[in-house]
Amino acid sequence: MSRQQQQSQGVVLTGYHSNAELLPKTGPCAASCPSALDPEAGAPSRRTGHYTVQQNQNTHHGDRYGPSTTTSISTCPRSQPSSSPKPGSSPRHSPNSRSRPRPTYQRCNSQDSLDDLEMDDYWKEVENINRSGEGAGRGEGSGEGEVQDEEQQKIPEEGEQEEAWLTEAGLARLFDDSLAVDQDQEEDNAVFLSTLTRTQAAAVERRVTSLQQTLLRRRNRQHVPDVRDIFRPPEKGDEPSKLKGGSENGQKDVTSAETETELNVEVAFSEQALTYRDNHQRLKVTTSPNSPDDKLPNFKLLRDKTGQTRIGDLSPLDMKKVRRLVLVESTALFDTAGIDLKAHKAVKVKTKESGLFGVPLATLLDQDQRRAPGTKVPFILQRLISHIEEDGLDTEGLLRIPGAATRVKSLCQELESSFYDGVFPWQQLKQHDAASLLKLFIRELPHPLLTVEYLNAFIAVNKLPTKKQQLQALNLLVLLLPEANRDTLKALVEFFQRVIDHQAKNKMTLNNVSVVMAPNIFMFKGFRSKVTEQQEFSMATSTANIVRLLIRYQNLLWTIPKFIVNQVRQQNMESQRKQSKERAVRKLLKKMTTDKPSDKAAPEESSQGFIRVQAPQFSKVSMVVQLTEELQAADVLTRFLSQDSSVSVKREELCLYEIGGNIKGRCLDGETYMKDLIQLNPTAEWVIKAVQR
Repeated sequence: MSRQQQQSQGVVLTGYHSNAELLPKTGPCAASCPSALDPEAGAPSRRTGHYTVQQNQNTHHGDRYGPSTTTSISTCPRSQPSSSPKPGSSPRHSPNSRSRPRPTYQRCNSQDSLDDLEMDDYWKEVENINRSGEGAGRGEGSGEGEVQDEEQQKIPEEGEQEEAWLTEAGLARLFDDSLAVDQDQEEDNAVFLSTLTRTQAAAVERRVTSLQQTLLRRRNRQHVPDVRDIFRPPEKGDEPSKLKGGSENGQKDVTSAETETELNVEVAFSEQALTYRDNHQRLKVTTSPNSPDDKLPNFKLLRDKTGQTRIGDLSPLDMKKVRRLVLVESTALFDTAGIDLKAHKAVKVKTKESGLFGVPLATLLDQDQRRAPGTKVPFILQRLISHIEEDGLDTEGLLRIPGAATRVKSLCQELESSFYDGVFPWQQLKQHDAASLLKLFIRELPHPLLTVEYLNAFIAVNKLPTKKQQLQALNLLVLLLPEANRDTLKALVEFFQRVIDHQAKNKMTLNNVSVVMAPNIFMFKGFRSKVTEQQEFSMATSTANIVRLLIRYQNLLWTIPKFIVNQVRQQNMESQRKQSKERAVRKLLKKMTTDKPSDKAAPEESSQGFIRVQAPQFSKVSMVVQLTEELQAADVLTRFLSQDSSVSVKREELCLYEIGGNIKGRCLDGETYMKDLIQLNPTAEWVIKAVQR
């Protein structure tokens, strides 16, 4: 890692003194499960060097927000002079590390920052991972198919990253006009581009321009569309199209949101970040050395009367639009902070076709869904979590203290052979062994849980200048994850929170759980062979912080920001207008009464202060509800259930859906104010049905 890269992360590593014993050499591990080597009780960590932390006032490190402080970490000599580790060498194997006393630590009472002792737990976990042999799920008695040694990553060549990004965003025609012309796709792209904010459009334009320059350098033959033809500068007096509640009042909204712990989800995150950056550059704000930068505020969403939209609430068609928008928005947010993400490209490798450990999530879910359609999280992970919770979450050191390696190896093999037969002896499984199996399952996935494509983006979140921007970026990255990965991650962070809720007895705080789980989530197969010692040091606190944010703010991260939903609504309206005009031309001879059927008049009931609610799945197929200022979606459900006693579905399994108009389908939050939503989507229909998730 270059010094410039180190400085951009705010951390300078100048050396290290290890206080750990030399690690014993381990022999070859078993093919399918961890090595039989038992870790010694209370074995010292590989990483127990003593540090002093100083504030570095150097302001010339390329921070685009003006002067700020960075943290310089240097070693504090003990009994011998310290020397910086040589490239490629590991300080944990230093010959000078024998027989040194472990440094004394004082644990910080606050859970707002990660202290030295907690980070020592991180290195203990890394040591346990290495001692386990990383062999589970690699063939022996664990299903069919062969496995390559590790997940392969390919660093994109020049231009490949921009090309892949534009293709993923559905904008391949912007750089390759040789592609077959799909009129529907062309119109869809035109609609998509017309709804972008200025920062989102700038992100697309930047990548088109970069790719054009690359292609011109690489070859000078076929015509490439000029970026100026794609993004025409607005005429004088013209304003870019704005979303309702969006950038036209963004200056006021952004400023007020930035000073409070409320999250503004009506204005694009990248627009808020741009305002923050411009304000800090203009005012030349300097971060105080004692600024509580590592605090975790009690962020909350600004209450929206049209309802909060959670992942799973929108129809699949609308979610496709969400993903395209989120890809562009997340890139724009990192661009605003001057962070250039170098995404790795996953290379397909041979993986096991069945089994439990070392099997791709998609394969696991496929075999589980054949047994129980609709399964979202692998059975084995669900069962391990439920077992730990059934036996009690009060076990001290849960997740931190490893199970005996020999037992874990044996249990791994037994699970592989008997789990689906239902004969595994769960009553004999100890808590720490179950926790070790859970962690083994995560890190043995052939593709990392956070995916090869977005792993670097998750780590780069720490480079964003404020906790609020870090949280916004994580929100977008969670939305970008494949559904199987996102659902599995959600199950994990919910479980981690339940562990933390019992911290009075199990001694596992938010920070403790985060530092222990970080290496299991981020150190996928082959990871440690791909990073240098200094990169590993630098990533330790960064990855622990990401896990900490995922757990702490999980209720916010699995939501879809309102500005994204508004952009989806706008795209749907634009598409309907285009389709309406085409139908109007085709049916002109039939004397259509209007050329905009999508903008049909609001139902008579709503214009008179009533709405008609449909319930085709139940005996009472419809009812009329009077609109009031305080009427919420939950009130509509309550009234329906009171009038139809034959409904056997539980209340929590029912949802009032907004269907049609400017949205394909949306399950409403119970606190949605119906009158406000009808003003936003006056031609929608309202349908009660069982939740579709």
